[in-house]
Amino acid sequence: MSVMRMVRASRAGQLATAVVIAAALAGCGSQKNLEFENLGPGVAVVDTGDQSPTSVNPDGGVVFLDYECTPGDVTVRFEDGTLAVVPGPVCSDQRVVIRDGDATARPAREPG
Repeated sequence: MSVMRMVRASRAGQLATAVVIAAALAGCGSQKNLEFENLGPGVAVVDTGDQSPTSVNPDGGVVFLDYECTPGDVTVRFEDGTLAVVPGPVCSDQRVVIRDGDATARPAREPG
């Protein structure tokens, strides 16, 4: 193979790699995420029914990446043992806001 052909082949390979990376990055923006925000004073444990129960610290949050919808209701357990149930399924176009003894589904935040 001549030097010129090797340079062209190398450039073609670099271009193909760049196209694959750009497509992968573009796909990242379209992933669905489900957000839980804890505005309450204590730790809350979120159970979606298909993931391990997850602790959400006060004034904090948790995001399940690339997650469409829960299979059913979402249960939130508070430190005092009380439960709040968010009727499901809860989907990525919503977020769950947790407050002192309460949890509600709200519209998801706009990206960016």
